[in-house]
Amino acid sequence: MSTIVQPPELAWIWFGVALYGLAATFAVLAAARSAPGAPTRHAGVGRAVPSLLAAALICIGAGIGWRWQRIGHGPFLNMFEVLASSLFSLGLIFGFAYWRVPAIRRTAAVVLPVLMVMAGWLLVSNPADTHLPPTYETPVLWFHVLLGKAFLGCALVALGIAGVILLRARPRLAARFARMPGDVALDLLAWRFMLGALTFESFMLIAGAVWAQDAWGRYWAWDPLETWAFLTWLALAAAVHVRVSWHIGPRIGALFIVGVFVLAFLTFFGVPFFASAPHKGAV
Repeated sequence: MSTIVQPPELAWIWFGVALYGLAATFAVLAAARSAPGAPTRHAGVGRAVPSLLAAALICIGAGIGWRWQRIGHGPFLNMFEVLASSLFSLGLIFGFAYWRVPAIRRTAAVVLPVLMVMAGWLLVSNPADTHLPPTYETPVLWFHVLLGKAFLGCALVALGIAGVILLRARPRLAARFARMPGDVALDLLAWRFMLGALTFESFMLIAGAVWAQDAWGRYWAWDPLETWAFLTWLALAAAVHVRVSWHIGPRIGALFIVGVFVLAFLTFFGVPFFASAPHKGAV
């Protein structure tokens, strides 16, 4: 009877996922402590969130680095690698925003549960070793991948802010985020991150086209991932245009942000399940 040998880096990644879970739990409790009648034992739990997030990133980063050294290439081929690297990059970007913009720290109660969805998906993904195709051995690919991570990271930060605006619209939840700036100020901040997302995605598509020309001899072929990535760009550009031209309110703007993020999330992680073309994101 054969024994399945698990990759040695899994222990680091699983421990990082557990720390993510603790950070998400503490973030929700920190938001709940502001509600009327909240138990006093929840006071102070919010201070543990950045430390837990940092520890989670260190563990997942160590696991990714171990795997990288062991198999000889970066984490961007199968779904396990894509989810692990995205969990690291998105947490890193949100952690930087958390540190630099104190006004959005309570959005951790929205952002970290979203990341836990990815973490749960990671737990059931196949961690089998992968082999780097020759078409991936180009520096342009790194620009393409990193720009994509930055795009989704900016959209995630905006999603957290939009989530607070929408939650605060309900009287029973408004008190949990009462210490944050008003909706107008949060709306302005969220759309600054969305403008950053639009910039990064634009350059991501350009870098991807250059890579496609080197890899397959064509800049664009309308394969499923290219098509949905372009639709995401159109949706994001349209949302920014509506926000600037029509001066929509914070709550309507928040719904636009949520819609764009959902589309981007499905493009990044949903298309690989259905695509049969060579360019399918996770291969």
